[in-house]
Amino acid sequence: MKPFVFSTTAQIVFRAGASSEIGGLVRRKLGERVLFVTDPGLRKLGLCDPALSSLAAAGIEATVFDKVEADPSLATVQSATDAAKAGGATGVIGFGGGSSLDVAKLVALLCGSGEDIDGAWGVGNAKGPRLPLVLVPTTAGTGSEMTPVSIITVGGDEKRGVSSPIILPDIAVLDPDLMLALPAHITAATGIDAMVHAIEAYTSRSANNNPLSKMLARQALQLLGANIEKAVFDGKNREARGAMLLGSMLAGQAFANSPVAAVHALAYPIGGTFHIPHGLSNALVLPHVLRFNAPAAVAAYAEIAADAFPDLAPEQSSQERCAAFIDRLAALSASLGLQPRLRDVGISEEHLSGMARDAMKQTRLLINNPRDVNEADALSIYKAAW
Repeated sequence: MKPFVFSTTAQIVFRAGASSEIGGLVRRKLGERVLFVTDPGLRKLGLCDPALSSLAAAGIEATVFDKVEADPSLATVQSATDAAKAGGATGVIGFGGGSSLDVAKLVALLCGSGEDIDGAWGVGNAKGPRLPLVLVPTTAGTGSEMTPVSIITVGGDEKRGVSSPIILPDIAVLDPDLMLALPAHITAATGIDAMVHAIEAYTSRSANNNPLSKMLARQALQLLGANIEKAVFDGKNREARGAMLLGSMLAGQAFANSPVAAVHALAYPIGGTFHIPHGLSNALVLPHVLRFNAPAAVAAYAEIAADAFPDLAPEQSSQERCAAFIDRLAALSASLGLQPRLRDVGISEEHLSGMARDAMKQTRLLINNPRDVNEADALSIYKAAW
């Protein structure tokens, strides 16, 4: 068996209502002053209030930074870091979707180490140490609470990442109750995102693809496939919400150690240039990338097909199961109400060539794809998705 390294979050708390008891959970780890990183929407909805009350009751002074936007910018990271330093933060809490969690990771790093962000970009370049860090996801999709990665938009539309086990949190607090009021379209997009994480982790060409990641990816697909429609169409279903949150977490653990590939690489220009939410960006290209990959990944896709869709006939050939798996994923996205085509989100055909060029910049992702992708291939995939 080939060697591998598996890194993950040190402690996981999964419990309905856990976020409203967060003060007692994190007091010993974070100290007396924290920066609480979130977004304006969650703050306005009052979703942060029980957690902030719990922190106050535990004697923890929280400075709230609620200016995180989708696809957060480097300026946002710098502003949040300044707020943490001004408040004398002894720890950081990220509360929200992947954007808030990614910002919190870098704030903890930059405040704890004093290092220059320009030296931390890339894989394994962050030096550390970081401030103690707790992450509380409010969507079941990114799995950011389990990943050693933070993705930030720099210089306009360009995305850069910091990838290092140093920015894995000390504690992940998973509370299904935070998702009971999540809108259906966000539930759908983030749920598909989590499924993409599991699929790409399972089939990754990374040298670190390993048995643990494969096992977690399959378990994630079983939970996500069985519950995504329930969560979208019956948002108050706590069991379905919990299953989606756990599935997202497991997929996060899987791809944190067996990295994602071309679906994400081709999704990034869609999100970065046109500001389409990340989960929807993935959904728009997912079936078309998988069809491109199929000649090199037919056996792997056939293996996981019934994890997501248990009714797929086991007597089918690998090629038939693979094709059915891809078709069902496309149909699932449409049935959940997600736009099926790039043109449906306002992307014109004239933009496809530039998107293909931009996708080629994602070398850290493309190298993991089961099949080599060049610029002409990327353009063909975008044309199929248009």
